[in-house]
Amino acid sequence: MGKKRNKRPSDQYRLPPKVVAAQRSAARVAAFRPRPVVPQRRVVLALAGLFLVCAGLTSVLWFPAHSLRDDLRSGGTTVAARVVGVDDKPKFVEVRLVQGPDEGTRVRLSEYAGMLPDVRTGDSLLVTYDPEEPSRVLPRGWVTDPPANLPAYGTAAIALLCLALATAVALRRRWILRTWPSEPAAAADAVSPEQPRTKGKGLSKS
Repeated sequence: MGKKRNKRPSDQYRLPPKVVAAQRSAARVAAFRPRPVVPQRRVVLALAGLFLVCAGLTSVLWFPAHSLRDDLRSGGTTVAARVVGVDDKPKFVEVRLVQGPDEGTRVRLSEYAGMLPDVRTGDSLLVTYDPEEPSRVLPRGWVTDPPANLPAYGTAAIALLCLALATAVALRRRWILRTWPSEPAAAADAVSPEQPRTKGKGLSKS
């Protein structure tokens, strides 16, 4: 009689060695993904710190200048003045009031967000000052129509840029840590095909 093949149980089926090797090789290739460089935590903290510093500078440049302008608009006295002193920077502009109850008083113009008007000694201009504190004084034109607060705008833009970068770096760091395991070798072994539970039996002869 001819040879008869016994039916092998499905749970004892074993793939040929070449197929198993190919599957393992494909699994290793699929699992091997170069892990990007994880942004360090100190980079995120540094960017957040720069944001806070720039935000603080923006506040210093914005709120005192606008508070002074609003106070002089509501309760200031406008008089004529003559410039009697200007340094080369300029770090200060000194004027002498030539009108009003404080005539003859010499005061230095207040800075508006770190800025001073471009004037020369001997120039005449209208100024608005606080009668109770004459040292709080601005050119009349800066009270009615203040110049663009460029320093505050610049620091605000830098602050927003630092905030955006800090957020982007933090999100990228979180995504990398979630996507790539800390031990790539362990991940490669985890995705390898499972070994068969039992060895298959050879063909039996009848």
